[in-house]
Amino acid sequence: MASAIASKMGLSLRRKQAKTFNVQIATMDADMEFSCEVKWKGKDLFDRVCRTIGLRETWFFGLQYSVKDSVAWLKMDKKVLDHDMPKEEPIMLYFLAKFYPENAEEELVQDITQHLFFLQIGNGWSFSRAAGLVFLFAATFSHSLVKRKILEEEIYCPPEASVLLASYAVQAKYGDYDPNVHKPGFLAQEELLPKRVINLYQMTPEMWEERITACYAEHRGRTRDEAEMEYLKIAQDLEMYGVNYFFIRNKKGTNLLLGVDAVGLHIYDPDNKLTPKISFLWNEIRNISYSDKEFAIKPLDKKTNVFKFNSSKLRVNKLILQLCIGNHDLFMRRRRVDSLEVQQMKAQAREERARKQVDRQRLEREKQLREEAERVRDELERRLLQLQDEAHMANEALLRSEETADLLAEKAQIAEEEAKLLAQKAAEAEQEIQRVKVTAIRTEEERRLMEQKMLEAEMMALKMAEESERRAKEADQLKQDLHKARESERRAKNKLLEITSRSPYTVNTQPVNTPHQTQPGTQQHQPLPLSANAMPPDIPSFNFSTENLSFDFKDTDMKRLSMEIEKEKVEYMEKSKHLQVQLNELKTEIESLKLRERETPLDILHNENTEKGNSKQSNFKKLTLQSTKSRVACFEEL
Repeated sequence: MASAIASKMGLSLRRKQAKTFNVQIATMDADMEFSCEVKWKGKDLFDRVCRTIGLRETWFFGLQYSVKDSVAWLKMDKKVLDHDMPKEEPIMLYFLAKFYPENAEEELVQDITQHLFFLQIGNGWSFSRAAGLVFLFAATFSHSLVKRKILEEEIYCPPEASVLLASYAVQAKYGDYDPNVHKPGFLAQEELLPKRVINLYQMTPEMWEERITACYAEHRGRTRDEAEMEYLKIAQDLEMYGVNYFFIRNKKGTNLLLGVDAVGLHIYDPDNKLTPKISFLWNEIRNISYSDKEFAIKPLDKKTNVFKFNSSKLRVNKLILQLCIGNHDLFMRRRRVDSLEVQQMKAQAREERARKQVDRQRLEREKQLREEAERVRDELERRLLQLQDEAHMANEALLRSEETADLLAEKAQIAEEEAKLLAQKAAEAEQEIQRVKVTAIRTEEERRLMEQKMLEAEMMALKMAEESERRAKEADQLKQDLHKARESERRAKNKLLEITSRSPYTVNTQPVNTPHQTQPGTQQHQPLPLSANAMPPDIPSFNFSTENLSFDFKDTDMKRLSMEIEKEKVEYMEKSKHLQVQLNELKTEIESLKLRERETPLDILHNENTEKGNSKQSNFKKLTLQSTKSRVACFEEL
């Protein structure tokens, strides 16, 4: 205990001795370090930061620091060193937007203000540069982590809004889309969409990039400031944008969420941060106070009872009160006539925007002229390349034509030789035909002569047959005559024997020669019989034989046959085309790729609101139609 007291005394002595201390301020895009005087209050340091960055709309911003498991804002009327924060030098503070406008397009006057809001929302901001990681309490939501909370699903953003926000962020960062520069994959390292949205659809990173790039290409011509403002206009319509949520309990002990934003206080069901159950605008509230953990809100209508709720911690009550006071002041300020300072800023902003518009138009004209000159140059280069290509193609065509001419000449010579050969073959064929005809005529004559000779031979054979028959008859007759002669000889012999036997003298006689016996040394000539089948020796015999005439035919029309085959093949392919129908659905809507089973409760609630036509503004209007008294009673009955 004594050592602790001694250390505190030593620290206080060192502070008394030291007249300055170092503070490091982390903004959305840079870090700054200041040497501050010990007596400086929060406003002194805050004004120093605003002058350094050239910010005049200071009422939206503040200096934030981490304390235990929560965050707090530097009070303007309190010394910097009197705040409950780590005192190790340099003291780490964060320059962030503390309050948000109702309408960014109307309220954000300076370009630097608009850019700071865009950087805080669009780029997000992390406490990783601090000495330790800040664990945000569930009841408090840091404005500096809007994009990170969108990406980590702590602020709900529908898929279509996510894609549109990403496209404007890309436009603000890269400028106009150029397909020659922004080729596929240039967004591969960018963190642009919430993981919930990515997991909700059956889409690859390439498909998401293609869709974001398609939207990005439509923003052509928008400057960085215009793209940033479009981003803010979309972001401010998100149901959870700009709302600080705190766990509270009403008199009945019901767990609820208190939402504090630019238009008022809203009561939510813990399971539904999109649609408030009850809302109170700032112009309906007269006074806000707290005692320990109990918060008391007095409505402007004095007939309405004060409604109370309990928060979780005293530190949370302080933060709620700061946010309520600041938002209430800005709400009332918007509804009053602008101060001289604001009027001066708006006039300067108009003049600056007009000057920028003139400069942008001048630059646009110069850009158009440059692009036109580049187009003309590109067209001339393209034409030159085209002419070169045409000349090259003409040269190639000339070479091909020369080669073709040589080939055709060679083919013509071959064709001429083939024609001569074919003419020779045709002449030979004609001679062969004539020879065949002559041979056929000779053969016909020989056939007729042969038929005549055969007819004469048949007649001669018939005559010879008749002669043979006649000779046969004569031979038979001779045989009969011979037989008769022999019979007469036999009878004469017998008669001689009889006579001899009756005569007394012996008579020695020689044997009588028969007609068929011959004496030795003599010849007997007898007629030769003529055979009926014998051919007279004077009739010539003919051995008729014909030559076999063969014709060797050669097919000279093979090319025509090949062409007919090819034609049939093409006709077949055309007929079979109807069997190869291809269905390519390249423009499928995102909804067709959604995985319904992966929808979160907030997705379902947002879809229900969309189907009913409810928006953030329409819900607030509906909730404020009832009287304040009835809404207070409804809150107490929750």
